[in-house]
Amino acid sequence: MEAVRAGDEAVFGEFAARHRHELRVHCYRLLGSFTDAEDLVQETLLRAWRARESFEGRSTFRAWLYRIATNACLDALSGARAREVAAAGAPGHPGRPAPADVPWLQPYPDELLDLAAPDEGGPDAAAIARETVELAFLAAIQHLPPRQRAVLILRDVAGWPVTETAEALEMSVASVKSASQRARATLRERLPRRRADWAAATRPSRGELDLLERYVTASRNADLTGLAALLREDVRQAMPPAALVFDGRAAVLDMWRPVLEGEERWGEWHCVTLAVNRLPAVANYVRRPGESSFTAVNIDVLCAEDGLVTEITTFGPELLPLFGLPLSIEPAVTEP
Repeated sequence: MEAVRAGDEAVFGEFAARHRHELRVHCYRLLGSFTDAEDLVQETLLRAWRARESFEGRSTFRAWLYRIATNACLDALSGARAREVAAAGAPGHPGRPAPADVPWLQPYPDELLDLAAPDEGGPDAAAIARETVELAFLAAIQHLPPRQRAVLILRDVAGWPVTETAEALEMSVASVKSASQRARATLRERLPRRRADWAAATRPSRGELDLLERYVTASRNADLTGLAALLREDVRQAMPPAALVFDGRAAVLDMWRPVLEGEERWGEWHCVTLAVNRLPAVANYVRRPGESSFTAVNIDVLCAEDGLVTEITTFGPELLPLFGLPLSIEPAVTEP
């Protein structure tokens, strides 16, 4: 740290690289947007470099970076994002928040989550568990006031003591305790009870992966009957950033039907499985009649209970590069 304070960029870069991935996850929770989180990590490291002489060693370098990142996000939330939250209003689905309530919500690839907690048995793995990155949780906390959100994440996710949280946010201990109580009460009202089952999950279960495989098979075959059998009766499909929510199996199937069946059906389907926010997901491509390649359509992120799909969050194809996937795919050539 003496070298960092003295202006050694190489040493600073080495320290920063150790924490870059977890800082991005931290910013992602605060902001709900992967691309915004990436920008705020860059801002965090720039602020840390400029303020390097102020690091006194009273806390760890990691805690110091978290403090800077949190305040950088709060600064961002006080501007344009604050206006977006106000425009979005309160979550429209108490007890079952819809990601469509948060138009800026974006998915986070599991491969990058793993970089933030490379040791599956270590303490960092719990901080990247499903309950802290699941889309419903992120959608709910986006409607908390920014400081309540920061307190909740530092206290309940990062596990910071109340005194350190108060110091990082320049709040009194009493204010931190009050903000924490209010945030937890709001989440109890907004989050589904099943969330308690996710605490130890750091990747999709075998049952979820089997369900995803059946979903992919039915999608590739444009098998609406097969897809219907995989959906729970009260399934919901949400489509951020559009404020579109389809409630119930009948509504979802009615939306899918013209795409998969009839004279206006889109064409031949191709699917690529993904893991997103610790949930099973699939990237969907279609090759329309007369076209030579498959064009990306969307990303479906699935939530399941008891072997049936209960939630589908559908994101646009423009996010596929986050997963290293192209926007178009050439069909495989079969050898004669």
